Amino acid sequence: MDDTTVSPPHAKGPIASHKRKLAACAAVIAALGATAVFANNNMGPGSPAVTPAIDLSTAHQASGSEPSFANLVQSVKPAVVSVYVRADQVDDMGDTSDTPGDDPQSLPFDFRQFMPQSDDGNAKPRHRMLEAQGSGFFISGDGYLITNNHVVDHAKSVEIAMEDGKRYPARVAGTDPKTDLALLKVEGPSEFPFVRFAEAAPRVGDWVVAMGNPFGLGGTVTAGIVSANGRDIGAGPYDDFIQIDAPINKGNSGGPTFNQRGEVVGVNTAIFSPSGGSVGIAFDIPAETAKRVSDELKSSGQIVRGWIGVSIQPVTPDIADSLGLKEAKGALVDEPQTGGPAIAAGIKPQDVIVSVDGKPIKDGRDLARTIAEISPGKSISVGLVRDGQAKTIDLKVGTFPRERTAQLKRSAGGDTKLGMTLAPADQVQGAGSEGVVVVNVDPDGAAAQKGIQQGDIILSVGGKTVSGPRDVTKALSEAKKQSKRAVLMQLKTAGGARYVAIPTV
Repeated sequence: MDDTTVSPPHAKGPIASHKRKLAACAAVIAALGATAVFANNNMGPGSPAVTPAIDLSTAHQASGSEPSFANLVQSVKPAVVSVYVRADQVDDMGDTSDTPGDDPQSLPFDFRQFMPQSDDGNAKPRHRMLEAQGSGFFISGDGYLITNNHVVDHAKSVEIAMEDGKRYPARVAGTDPKTDLALLKVEGPSEFPFVRFAEAAPRVGDWVVAMGNPFGLGGTVTAGIVSANGRDIGAGPYDDFIQIDAPINKGNSGGPTFNQRGEVVGVNTAIFSPSGGSVGIAFDIPAETAKRVSDELKSSGQIVRGWIGVSIQPVTPDIADSLGLKEAKGALVDEPQTGGPAIAAGIKPQDVIVSVDGKPIKDGRDLARTIAEISPGKSISVGLVRDGQAKTIDLKVGTFPRERTAQLKRSAGGDTKLGMTLAPADQVQGAGSEGVVVVNVDPDGAAAQKGIQQGDIILSVGGKTVSGPRDVTKALSEAKKQSKRAVLMQLKTAGGARYVAIPTV
């Protein structure tokens, strides 16, 4: 209501009311001023010091505006190129053998986002020539540049376009599908502009700038921050992605992401895309990986990785408890592979690998990356836990067979009801003669919750071989008497051998 018509009971008209308002404002201003003083000074002898307010002025330019990347972009942009490919598409989109992900339509991690499509937006059919486009960047003045493997996969011809519009033919010097990297060689001027890799990994919160050729709009620059490090998105056995929120779209594949010093910190590869477009979650191959792979491709044209020959799975809390481990760390060996270095050195199923040459192993993914980076032929010391006891085994690293793909298996939790019907394997046609076959699974039981499926074969429980349902029940009862909350069950499945921790109560 208007102060000229209604006044508080103790006021004497509108003038008094306005004076009171002015006085109140002055009091508020004085109070705020006093607060500002106390926030930056001690309040006198004996008074507790107040922590100064955080000064964010250094996070911006002196003018107070958002940071500008113009100088950075101007210096590195000439080294970033658009990549144009004519390729023989040998399968449906998303089902190409070297393309990460099995079915991009059903996965939020959209690797197809950077792959070519027909004009109506649908994936092109198999056995057709198609034109793809991506991005890349020069890493040396003699014409070597990096892009993604899925950009040049099945390429018949490759051409790159420079910032100034000049085009040059390129050849694929080498590829590495497991990290989705490819090295191209361009013949042209005596010296190409190039950029360098960062020696230090970016920190979460650091500003980054991504460049590339989204939707054919070459020379596009976007900015954001590092959102996370060490992301595993199921693309391959060596996932270790940097997550950024700089907008990345179709055509950005293979392009660089820079730190504020103009050094490459990552290679744009994939996005999280429930909608099919950028939602601010993109993934980069770290510079350390890109540099190592490109150096090896440049020197030999192929990647040779270390291999010890074990099928592994994570150590979950319940598996750790059933094995008597203090922490849920390390990589649980499902089974050593026939003819591999591990089985020759004496590594057994149910061993938990906890270190390699003294370096702690956090999980199966960490083990896969660690072994892959070791040169074949080198002798290493593997620390493991067997039957609750620490052991050290020496073995010689082998060469990773090209036809084999590392698998990292996952387990889920469950309740205390097993919920499965069993039968001796020799009584089930096609099951063989060893173990106990799971002939039925209650979808609400612990077995189903652990991922056990009809047709799986139980080979051992608690380290003891089983040949009938009674053996399984007996092993569970004995574990319960020993106050174990869970017991390790070895399964033979369609995907290979694996262990699950089954509750005993």
